[in-house]
Amino acid sequence: MTSGQPLLSSLAGSASSSSSSSTASSAFASLPPHRSRRVASLSCLAFGDESFYSSVFDETQTSNFDLDSAEKGDGGPAVGFFGQNLIRESFRKSGAVGRTKKSLSADSQFFARVSLECPTQEERIHLVSWGAMELPHNATTNDTTTSTSFEISRGPLVNAKLGAKDSSPVHDRSSKRSRRKSVQFDDNVLCDEDARFIYINDPRRTNDKYEFTGNEIRTSKYTLITFLPKNLFIQFHRVAYLYFLAIAALNQLPPLAVFGRTVSLFPLLFVLCVTAIKDGYEDWRRHRSDRNENNREALVLQSGEFELKKWKNIRAGEVVKIRSNETIPCDMVLLGTSDPSGVAYIQTMNLDGESNLKTRYARQETSLAISEGSMISGLIRCEQPNRNIYEFTGNMEFNGHKFSLSQSNIVLRGCQLKNTDWIIGVVVYAGQETKAMLNSAASPAKRSKLENYMNRETLWLSIFLFIMCLVVALGMGLWLLHYEDQLDVLPYYRKRYFTNGKDNGKRYRFYGIPMEIFFSFLSSIIVFQIMIPISLYITMELVRLGQSYFMIGDRHMYCSSSDSRFQCRSLNINEDLGQIRYIFSDKTGTLTENKMEFRRASIYGGDYGDSSPMEYLPQEENVAAAESRCKLKSPIAVDSKLLELLHKDLVTDERIAAHEFFLALAACNTVIPIRPHGSQYEDIETIEYQGESPDEQALVAAAAAYGYTLFERTSGHIVIDVNGEKLRLGVLGMHEFDSVRKRMSVVIRFPNNAVKVLVKGADTSMFSILAKESGRNKHLSQTTQSHLTEYSSQGLRTLVVAARDLTEEELEIWQCRFDDASTSLTDRAAKLRQTAALIESDLDLLGATAIEDKLQDGVPEAIESLRQAGIKVWVLTGDKQETAISIGLSCKLLTADMEQIVINGTSEPECRRLLAEAKANYGLKSSNRGHHVSKRSKSSENNYNEMSDGKKEGLTKVPLALIIDGNSLVYILEKELELELFELATSCRVVLCCRVAPLQKAGIVDLIKSRTDDMTLAIGDGANDVSMIQMADVGVGICGQEGRQAVMASDFAMGQFRFLKRLLLVHGHWNYQRIGYLVLYNFYRNAVFVLMLFWYTKSPAPIFEI
Repeated sequence: MTSGQPLLSSLAGSASSSSSSSTASSAFASLPPHRSRRVASLSCLAFGDESFYSSVFDETQTSNFDLDSAEKGDGGPAVGFFGQNLIRESFRKSGAVGRTKKSLSADSQFFARVSLECPTQEERIHLVSWGAMELPHNATTNDTTTSTSFEISRGPLVNAKLGAKDSSPVHDRSSKRSRRKSVQFDDNVLCDEDARFIYINDPRRTNDKYEFTGNEIRTSKYTLITFLPKNLFIQFHRVAYLYFLAIAALNQLPPLAVFGRTVSLFPLLFVLCVTAIKDGYEDWRRHRSDRNENNREALVLQSGEFELKKWKNIRAGEVVKIRSNETIPCDMVLLGTSDPSGVAYIQTMNLDGESNLKTRYARQETSLAISEGSMISGLIRCEQPNRNIYEFTGNMEFNGHKFSLSQSNIVLRGCQLKNTDWIIGVVVYAGQETKAMLNSAASPAKRSKLENYMNRETLWLSIFLFIMCLVVALGMGLWLLHYEDQLDVLPYYRKRYFTNGKDNGKRYRFYGIPMEIFFSFLSSIIVFQIMIPISLYITMELVRLGQSYFMIGDRHMYCSSSDSRFQCRSLNINEDLGQIRYIFSDKTGTLTENKMEFRRASIYGGDYGDSSPMEYLPQEENVAAAESRCKLKSPIAVDSKLLELLHKDLVTDERIAAHEFFLALAACNTVIPIRPHGSQYEDIETIEYQGESPDEQALVAAAAAYGYTLFERTSGHIVIDVNGEKLRLGVLGMHEFDSVRKRMSVVIRFPNNAVKVLVKGADTSMFSILAKESGRNKHLSQTTQSHLTEYSSQGLRTLVVAARDLTEEELEIWQCRFDDASTSLTDRAAKLRQTAALIESDLDLLGATAIEDKLQDGVPEAIESLRQAGIKVWVLTGDKQETAISIGLSCKLLTADMEQIVINGTSEPECRRLLAEAKANYGLKSSNRGHHVSKRSKSSENNYNEMSDGKKEGLTKVPLALIIDGNSLVYILEKELELELFELATSCRVVLCCRVAPLQKAGIVDLIKSRTDDMTLAIGDGANDVSMIQMADVGVGICGQEGRQAVMASDFAMGQFRFLKRLLLVHGHWNYQRIGYLVLYNFYRNAVFVLMLFWYTKSPAPIFEI
């Protein structure tokens, strides 16, 4: 049902329709009389004689009506009418007594609940035919009568009981019912069995029944109890430690003792203690960080007052108040904000790596109750905790109303409140169940590849040692066959085992030749134990400590802008820096500064920013800035030629187009202007912009630099300062950007009542909706397209801007459709797209923009150096595909001669087809499907090795670049398609992954890590990069503007991406080479020492005293 359509409106278009009346009448009249007294509840439904209308009543305007009142027509104002007294007639025939109740939903949709006692099968059929769902009876109630409830739409359930005419309806919150998910997820059904029940402001009832986790978090590995066993378990993953433990145990046996018992234990205990102290210190730091986080305080509603409470003590169901610039302690559904419209602005950089502000909303029903100081209570049903930070499904029952909840109604742990004085919300997920914590995978204990190599070599040395000991033992057996009778008099053989004899005072305890051989074998193991050097491990730890000192002290890796030095957070994998073959990099804040600048523009066929270089003009020289009352916080480069055009006295088509162009840039966006608190419009002030898209911020700032300053934005209007003149525009509606349309539009009304639609979007979606090309329009379109091609070749991000006037008739049709679509509970997104198509057509082209996402210093040079060193760089970003491609071009990761393979699949069969076509087009062999590969297959290995040397990509001479989106990865990152993606990706010189979630980033890293022996490195700056950083062999965090999560989860941290070049190619190279020399030297030294003992010994006895 759409807005304004009550129950049965689909059966009757208007009261004057006889067919409608008869249909509805038959539906009610078919309910036969029942001997028991039945009660029905209907929502306020009304039809007039000529047109449909709705009656909305106050909470107290509910009344009962029986047969007599229905016949007399005096059932009160709450009795609805369908045509010729349809409802009264229907209930009169059925002998029912009805109760009506206000039931206007949050989405302005009418709904109904019908409760019938002892309904017949025929009654059930008729109700279901209306689209009703039968709700199971709650057997736990104490009702004396049996009533069955049918849900026809989305309102609160009302069970009317026999003899309860004057009682208020009962809201059966615990009944098991099916209901639709929120408007963002129309086609999925969320059942009560799978839902989480949160009682607002009633944490005791919420947690006693469901036992939700508390809000305390723990990122440490150990506790006082588990430290010793867990740490020893981790350390004994080193094969050499197990070997020396066995040697020390053997040396404790008297027949086998070669060295002193204490001496044999000391080396192993020393190494274990040093490593345990280091691990304990690192974990103590984690405990300290957790303690600081858990002991932070927030305002929690207790006994009607907001009182400070530690984060770790907050529970699900509690109402929390967050003030401006505070961090959200848990996942909360918004109930109210300081803004009367219920809007709140949050910064999610700690969660998804984006520094721009996001908009969240409190439902109007709860927001009004909060502002009026009403008692806060209600019930939330929502989905179980999950990792998806972009979706949320639930509904709320509040003050007798039931309405949907979506992602726009929830704020997540780790986000910060910005530009909003306060918000109030109810906790739905706490502690380890928050989306932020679920997306933070457990920090793995990383060991270097060289250490794994040493473990393998230790096994080979153990085999060699076994052979040597066996040779010594067998030689000892042969010797005993000849000298067995002389053992008592030989002064050099096993003196320790002489015992007092009865005759000559001393006799050798002889166990027999087989046992003597066995003892000799074990004793030889003890004597030759240094073949496996236990000292090497502690020596490596000390060398790594020195290497870390050199890396930390390197002044070439110091970032002056953020005042951050290189940090070495892990001492175990220094040498792995010299073996990296794959780098997986985030984009925003890692490759770029996340600062976009307006560079060029094509306006009415004119190209600006090239022939007239853009420059930073002083305020007094910039005419637009001087006339504007609002000053930008940061200066923007402007084109003097374009400024001159905008301020010409002569009105020309070009000037009109330029005026509308910058007006569209200032109005067609979701950017929020930020002014000093309490400032007035008349004051000259500094203004700053925040928004969800950095592109929009750059365009709005550019418009302000040219004299079109966005000053104020509300849900109903915007104020633009046009060269010092205040222009107030009414916002009639906005179609935000989506990936299907690839454009956004806004309908505005000017002070003279003229209405325009302003549209901006990708060139691929804009040129098809322009007015028919003829004459001037055709030439303008061709010129603009040539400019766009030039901009794209320079790696600039482009958008096309267009507009057109709307007639009152077009506006009325669109407004009606827009209101219905924006409040629809089903297929809202599709309906809004259809509505947008009504006005996004026959547009007049105004021009195009080109903005630059500024790269960090030295990024192109660093990527080129890494590529020459044989290292492949893959970019994994949450941004859209166009953004990733633009950045790839800017940083020289993508080049003009590369062939781009784009995988944008929406289903598994389509993804399979796209992968197969790509491999077939470029001569790559397909692997056998269903074959699981734990490491690279033989065919993949050969193909991969050919690609890795940088001499050729695939079987074609054209270098390849793979571009794939996150939606495709949902289907591809399965066992059956993973190998297909691996073979295609490793055949490409460059891989760009767009719109990927945090765990998908980790999945891509694992795709390479699990199928090759090559070392992987992941680098990022946000919390959305944590899983990727932890999955890679080496994790690097950027100390940027996106919080500290990536740094805390990383093995190394630095200020900028360009330092990665020196880290890998200088420090990594020397670290690996020096550790390699150390390992080889120790193996050689010990081998020489043991072979000397082996060659000259005739019994398992030490030559050198220890």
